[in-house]
Amino acid sequence: MNIWHDFDSSRITPEDFVAVIEIPRNCSIKYELDKATGMLKMDRVLHTSTHYPANYGFIPKTFAGDNDPLDVLVLCSQPLYPMTLVHCYPIGCIKMIDGGEQDEKIIAIPYGDPNYNCYNHMSELPKHKFDEMKHFFSVYKTLENKETAVLEIVEHDEAVEIVKSCIDRYNENFSK
Repeated sequence: MNIWHDFDSSRITPEDFVAVIEIPRNCSIKYELDKATGMLKMDRVLHTSTHYPANYGFIPKTFAGDNDPLDVLVLCSQPLYPMTLVHCYPIGCIKMIDGGEQDEKIIAIPYGDPNYNCYNHMSELPKHKFDEMKHFFSVYKTLENKETAVLEIVEHDEAVEIVKSCIDRYNENFSK
């Protein structure tokens, strides 16, 4: 089974989807999907003394502009193990530049965490959560001599449109 492709499409909609966790919150190892097998592989240990501010992964059956599945940050009170499936809803998105290319990271909330499932919009989150995410994505590749820049953080409605666009792009590129 390839977790990116062999997934029930009915479980992935713009407003309600299952995310696949690659990296637990507070981890400094970059794991990522091996597209050929659907397994996780270790990409690298982060070169900076930083850690992921949220559980990080992707949304199956999506295809983003960077030719990868759409990235997702799952805000949760606990670190989640790699390859955990999490039923989520989007509340916003970080739009950034990574290596000169546009990169989008959906901010999502798991239905199963009572500490977070009261949030429906980015504007409801504590300011420190914004600052922590923006800072991480601004500096996490600095010592690798790679540039990243956070352009903006957008709210729920635009995040839903981004997920929809990446589902459509997946269907255009991979549906038989």
